[in-house]
Amino acid sequence: MPRTETKPSARERILAAANELFYREGVQTVGIDRIIEHAGVAKASLYNIFGSKEELVRVYLESRHASTTERITRAMARFRTPRERLLGVFDAQGELFTDPMFNGCAFVRASAETTHGSSVEHVADGYRAWVRALFTGLAEEAGVADPESLARQLHLLYDGAGLSARMDRDPSASTTARAAASALLDAAPKVPTQRRSD
Repeated sequence: MPRTETKPSARERILAAANELFYREGVQTVGIDRIIEHAGVAKASLYNIFGSKEELVRVYLESRHASTTERITRAMARFRTPRERLLGVFDAQGELFTDPMFNGCAFVRASAETTHGSSVEHVADGYRAWVRALFTGLAEEAGVADPESLARQLHLLYDGAGLSARMDRDPSASTTARAAASALLDAAPKVPTQRRSD
């Protein structure tokens, strides 16, 4: 029996349109009318589902956070050692930079376009906290004595690589950031290993 394809729901179509347009053009530049036209839904559908544009932007960023988390987790699974996993975050970032549609960090861009204290800024802050916690956990697994300090440094490299890749159109920024991360990891004091008693 032939399988019938189900048409995406109005919510899915709105989110797909928001993802494409907000990421390409910015959350303030793109109005609701453009979203509904692109999604092929009525304005009432958008407001019934999301309530407001700010809520749509918030959900858009949450979906980007989920896909980024999945992409980085998948990339880290290829590596066996804590060091390889930590540096693998930059490899995953580099894969994103080679995408012709890469347009910078969606969270930085959306946060820069909204007011302080907004729900959009809150979601962007949550993403940044996740990145920092990821680097902290990986630094701890790698035996670094002060994982929080190294995580702050790695986070700056991660952010800087994204900015450089976008502004300079330089996908190799992640390779440079990875090399710097490797040097920082090598230089970071390690937790002393206890000698085993026989």
